[in-house]
Amino acid sequence: MILFGKRIPIFFSLVIWFVLWEIIGQAKLSTIVPPFSRVIAAGITILPTEKFSAAMVISLRSFAIGMTLALLVGVSVGAIMARVAGLGKILGMWVNIFVSAPISALVPILMAVLGIGETTVVVTVFLFAVFVIILDTEVGFKQADRSLVEMARCFGARPYQVYTKVLFLCALPEILAGIRLGVIRGVKGVVIGQLLIAIIGVGELFELYSQHFLMEEFWALVIIVFMFAFAVSEAVAVIERRLEYYASSR
Repeated sequence: MILFGKRIPIFFSLVIWFVLWEIIGQAKLSTIVPPFSRVIAAGITILPTEKFSAAMVISLRSFAIGMTLALLVGVSVGAIMARVAGLGKILGMWVNIFVSAPISALVPILMAVLGIGETTVVVTVFLFAVFVIILDTEVGFKQADRSLVEMARCFGARPYQVYTKVLFLCALPEILAGIRLGVIRGVKGVVIGQLLIAIIGVGELFELYSQHFLMEEFWALVIIVFMFAFAVSEAVAVIERRLEYYASSR
């Protein structure tokens, strides 16, 4: 970030917001906005508790299973849609509909079909993440250099080798972009799914803190979830930046 001709770390903008938050909290302008210092103290208090650890284990497990399924299905379906024009036209409309649709509206239906439990949360994470991964994968495979595909075939490459050693690597920048967006949407899926179910994981804690008006703990949990989403997104972004040469050469 450049300010007054000088380079300032991007973290500085967060510091400004935290200072403003502290001022508003100390001024007691709103009962739902406690001072930031008390939020941090509450976060330090709840982190080592057994209840928080159990909730995070459930949430992380649901997120990991849902995202793994979304990656496997998303990359596979996106690649097939790019290579089979007819299937791409048939599925493309539905994928675009579900990307733009409010998936959270489907959670009550999932609860009726799958019951109230972790399975519903896993499916919610999957639905939040899979469609954007499909779209980006399809775009990446379509933009692959056809001359490389023809060259691989001329040298006797088998179909699976064309996919794994040529097309997949060419599409890797777009696939990683889709994964990064899918990870962010997947975190939303965990929280929304557990909030609507309101009996397991982080959603249970959100419900508990809001019902008892424990706003310091509530905002501390919000910050923890935001930090997790940002950390996972940045981890994927680091891999993305290391593989930028695929996109630049194309």
